[in-house]
Amino acid sequence: MRFFKLNKEKTIEYTDEELLGQYRDTGNTELFGKLYNRYIPLVYGLCLKYLQDEDKSQDAVMEIFENLLPKISGYEIKVFKTWLYSVTKNHCFHLLKDNKREIPVDFDSNLMESGDVMTLLSEDLDDEREDALNYCMAKLSEPQRISVTKFFYEDMSYADIVEVTGYDMKSVKSYIQNGKRNLKLCIESRLQNEIS
Repeated sequence: MRFFKLNKEKTIEYTDEELLGQYRDTGNTELFGKLYNRYIPLVYGLCLKYLQDEDKSQDAVMEIFENLLPKISGYEIKVFKTWLYSVTKNHCFHLLKDNKREIPVDFDSNLMESGDVMTLLSEDLDDEREDALNYCMAKLSEPQRISVTKFFYEDMSYADIVEVTGYDMKSVKSYIQNGKRNLKLCIESRLQNEIS
């Protein structure tokens, strides 16, 4: 399977950042094509893992490229590979959601979090639960609140959160785990107090 023709004659190897910078400066789509071409095996492999269909995965590889091409200049990207990994993962999640397909459960911990908190953070909350959630979110420490918000509401991966906040990976995982636990306890306690 080949989406873009590799140019083997070029002896100058640019870094991802240099290619991205050149594309931003010139708007030459070939430059972004070259950069994206480096990661097609990664993008395709990731799509195949989530979508579990070769044709849909090939389509997704092209869709991601076409979606990014006009918008890539507007993103602040520190590490292209990490950023593209997140974009690909989110694209697959949206495809699975749109097709009402279950997301496979053998993902690593970076991709799925426990269901009880997902239920707490779901959009169809009654007023009591929503008030409790808002109250308890405000009670979290700032790093926990930021990490939980970005992970659950903004669909960011751990790597994304590390990149935008400057927290290290271990801290982000800890903030999300502790934030989830604190939210759950706080909400349960608050709802219990309202009943009694």
